[in-house]
Amino acid sequence: MTCTSGPVAVLGLGMMGASLAGRLLDQGVQVRVWNRTAERTEPLAKAGAFAAARPIEAVEGTAAAICTVANGDALSAVLRGPDGVLSGGSYPGALICASTVSPDEVVRLAGNEPSVLDVGMLGNRDHARSGDLRLYVGGEERVFTARRPLLELLGKEVVHLGELGSGMRMKLLLNLLMGIELQALAEAAELAAATGLDRQQVLSTIAGSGFASPVMAFKSKRLAAGHFDKPDFRLCLMAKDLVLATEQAAAAGLRLPLTTAAAETHVRATELGLGDEDCVAIAQALTRNPGTST
Repeated sequence: MTCTSGPVAVLGLGMMGASLAGRLLDQGVQVRVWNRTAERTEPLAKAGAFAAARPIEAVEGTAAAICTVANGDALSAVLRGPDGVLSGGSYPGALICASTVSPDEVVRLAGNEPSVLDVGMLGNRDHARSGDLRLYVGGEERVFTARRPLLELLGKEVVHLGELGSGMRMKLLLNLLMGIELQALAEAAELAAATGLDRQQVLSTIAGSGFASPVMAFKSKRLAAGHFDKPDFRLCLMAKDLVLATEQAAAAGLRLPLTTAAAETHVRATELGLGDEDCVAIAQALTRNPGTST
């Protein structure tokens, strides 16, 4: 076991947060957890974690707090809300933002806190559970160096990119690519069906071709089966990240037509009620009867 400098709090127990907490417990780290809906803490409490009722209680006595909530509003509440990590003053440990939010939001919420990192995580819940994530980190070099042993418990690759916000910039770029790739995959499948080709055969052909990225090959199986529940990555989160990417581009004076189009399609898909399904359910927003598989 790689030694950390003390207990670790995990705030937010969605698929990634719960897997990160489980990974730390497996490695012998003392873990304190919090989640907005308390029932999600129960499996981890049974595995040895301390379940706190409030974020500020979860971080008591910890050396680091990993935030894995869904969006900027949730992160703001966890850090600076009435029961937030910073509601009683500065946090003496390292704040690790592993939530995908605007890079500017990370900097704003960090304020004058002395030890803050933002971490873009590449991988799914299985990678998080097994320590096989790729982690892209922003923040001061001294903070990164001090917390590298903890990060190396969670990822097989840990890369320091530069200033605070860099981890989020990398994560948004990666999700931008995935969002466009999966929409392209869905569009190809819908065109196939509309023009008389067999959808399953087309998806199998794409998955086995040199044109498919690993994520496209993986997601093509889910798309072919039409199983969008028990998501690996929720469509609403993809929509959020694509919108954040378009905002980053606008702030930089860039026009990104593919990203803008993908963001619009994903936002429309959430409005159709597809937000809690797997992100490859974007195909259902492209059908002749949006929101269905036909």
